[in-house]
This record gives sequence, C-alpha cells and structure tokens, in this order.
Amino acid sequence: MNQWIAGVAIPDSALAREATELVREAASPLLFDHSRRVFLWGALRGREQGTDFDAELLYVGAMFHDLGLTERFRGSQQRFELDGADEARSFLHAHGITGDAADRVWTGIALHTTPEIPLHMAPEIALVTRGVELDVLGIGYDLVPDEQRAAVVAAHPRPDFKNGILAAFTRGIEHRPGTTFGNVKADVLAHFVPGFVRGDFVEVIKDSAWPE
Repeated sequence: MNQWIAGVAIPDSALAREATELVREAASPLLFDHSRRVFLWGALRGREQGTDFDAELLYVGAMFHDLGLTERFRGSQQRFELDGADEARSFLHAHGITGDAADRVWTGIALHTTPEIPLHMAPEIALVTRGVELDVLGIGYDLVPDEQRAAVVAAHPRPDFKNGILAAFTRGIEHRPGTTFGNVKADVLAHFVPGFVRGDFVEVIKDSAWPE
C-alpha cells in the first residue's frame, strides 16, 4: 500500500521497497531522510512543470544518489557520485531493468552535482538534480507551496541538516581529494580539511607534456 507525502505516492513495488531497505541499512538517518526528500522534491517539481516521469526510476535515482558517501560504499578512489550510480545500475540489472532505463538512473546520479547540464536531459535525470538542488541549496524553494514543504519535512525532518550534510560530504570524499578537481565538492574540502590544496586547471595545462 502506497504511502502518500505532500500528495506524492512513495513507490511501493518490490523493487522500491528493496531500494528503501538497502539505503536505510547503509546510510545514516540524515542521508536516508535527505534521499527521500530528494525524491519528493523532484516529483513535486516535475508535477509543477507538467513533466511525465517514471516515479520508480526517479525513486531509485534519488535513494541511491548519495550512497557513495556512506561507509559501506565510499571505499573507492572514484568520484562518490559514480559509486552510487554504479550501485544503482547493478541493483536495477539484478531486477531485470537494463538498457535506457538503467542508464537514465545511472546518469541522474552521476551528474547530480553538475550544474545545469542534467536539467536538459531526460526527466528522471533532471528531477534528481532538481530535488538535490532544492534540498541542499534551496534552489526552487519558493516554487513548492508552504504546505507541501511542511508535509515533506514533517515526514523526513531536517535537524541541523546544513551542518550534517557538510559533515557527510567531508567524510565521504576526504580520502579521495583528487576527485573534487573541477567540481563543487572542492569547496567542502577547502572549508573542512586542513592542508587541502585545490587542483588548478590552468596549471594542469601549463604543466602538461606538450612543449608548445
């Protein structure tokens, strides 16, 4: 039986229930609630825009988008977004969802920290980014009515969320600082990891093997 929050039905398929339990077990309550809010904000923004999207695929994308920050899934040396994207695609393949559908979920997770570009892609890709931007950055905050915002936060609260998510970002990427080159997470390490030095694109060009 579907749970409804702010007029949005939480997908209740066997796949969605398994995704929920996987993330509940792997993630902290802060990241679990954040991921559920990302789905809800994405669905609400999609509805407001009149966008046709697959709610189950959006749900998996939202729920898995920060798995690469969790202790269980953050051991790699690749970008944390790819950890979650790879896990989501493997999860979908194991449930018989392959091809374009699985690729849309992978791409939505892989690009969710890349400004603007995903917003011009398939709805399930764009709406993961819409949800993340609203929950973390407040982009689109006033486009969701007060009563809907209140209902979402009542179901999935945000206690000290700003500080908590910054701490989660730091823990998830501080062992792989090079993966922040050219993306927004470099700002996190600059604030919270003493001695962090940003990669410099100009210096990379100047120091390349090309003589001219």
